[in-house]
Amino acid sequence: MKSNNKWRYGVVLWAGAVVCTAACVATTAIAATPAGQDSSLAAGNALGDTSAKRGLLTNGAADEPQAPGNGSITELQQMIRDGKVIEMRTTYNGSYGASMLFYPDQMTYYVALFQQKKFWRVIKTQTDTRAEAVYADFAKNTALLADSEIRREKLQAENAFADRLIALQQNRANRLQADVDVARAQQSQVVDRQAQQRDAIVALRAQQDAAQAELRALQTKVQDLQRQADGDLMPVQ
Repeated sequence: MKSNNKWRYGVVLWAGAVVCTAACVATTAIAATPAGQDSSLAAGNALGDTSAKRGLLTNGAADEPQAPGNGSITELQQMIRDGKVIEMRTTYNGSYGASMLFYPDQMTYYVALFQQKKFWRVIKTQTDTRAEAVYADFAKNTALLADSEIRREKLQAENAFADRLIALQQNRANRLQADVDVARAQQSQVVDRQAQQRDAIVALRAQQDAAQAELRALQTKVQDLQRQADGDLMPVQ
């Protein structure tokens, strides 16, 4: 009986030491927070700097109003606001997320499933293996729940990309059409000018032929007049 009491006493001392160690870690992280910094952020920093990542403790989930009650959801929201929990794991898929948080003062895990800033389910347990299993299940659920959302986002992006390509091609088509219109207008002007040149050539050739005929007639007349003039000047017999 005495040995059993000693064993129980040793387990109690060990559990107390673990609780004190975890509480000291969280207390040290909160105490090191500069003035004016959110204590929930300091609690998250106990496991690493969360300021550079998207996390449940920094996305304002605890500030989103939900249905009043005394359940695990309300309890977790209050503990997040009070900076009492440490964010250990978080998975995001689209607007859905799963988080595992730890309350060191009571060695308690809170596993939450949420969508945007609204908690959907919260499981509270003091068994780390159950917490890990629930978190893995919730994380898997976020992937399934976000599948249609992610596909919609991809399709929207593809449609927007196609619209941009259409706009680019339309602009290119407009520029090419403008070039074609200018070329056609210029070609029409060239054709008209060529027709005018041909008409002018025909007219000039007709004028040239008339001038040549007139010239030949004048030359013949001149020759006749010259012969007549020469004949009048011959001596009389």
